[in-house]
Amino acid sequence: MQRREENNKPEMNETIVNIRRVAKTVKGGRNMRFSVTVVVGDREGHVGVGLGKAQEIPEAVRKATEDAKKKLITVPMVGTTIPHRHVGVFGAGKVLIMPAAEGTGVIAGSSVRTVLEMAGLKDVRAKSLGSNNAVNMAYATIKALEELKTVEEVSRLRGKTKEEILG
Repeated sequence: MQRREENNKPEMNETIVNIRRVAKTVKGGRNMRFSVTVVVGDREGHVGVGLGKAQEIPEAVRKATEDAKKKLITVPMVGTTIPHRHVGVFGAGKVLIMPAAEGTGVIAGSSVRTVLEMAGLKDVRAKSLGSNNAVNMAYATIKALEELKTVEEVSRLRGKTKEEILG
């Protein structure tokens, strides 16, 4: 009998967002390597982004996947969307994520869509405001998702009831 799940961890899906060939100039010439950005998620509220560099692409993907699994975050969800709108900033990349009505789907571009889908969000809108660099957009999206708070969290932090916060 084979064990499918180790340590009761859910099945993680991975998607490659970006593969770049990078070069470092040294005395003997150029050292070529590959830089890979990977998004992992269980589509149930957990997502992470990782970066890996190696001389071959498969090795870089393995490193990036390991890195992403170390950096997993839990996304607060309200049904199939997010609790409120928020702007995530990473470098020159800015991403505005907004809740959407049920049935809207994921309306986002580039690597932002990948991160949101891997997190398990089904109804959300996003707008890229700064750079269109795929790596920075992925990290900015993670930053925005990380900073989201549910009504329960806010009420606990402020010492008020949910009704007082919602008005």
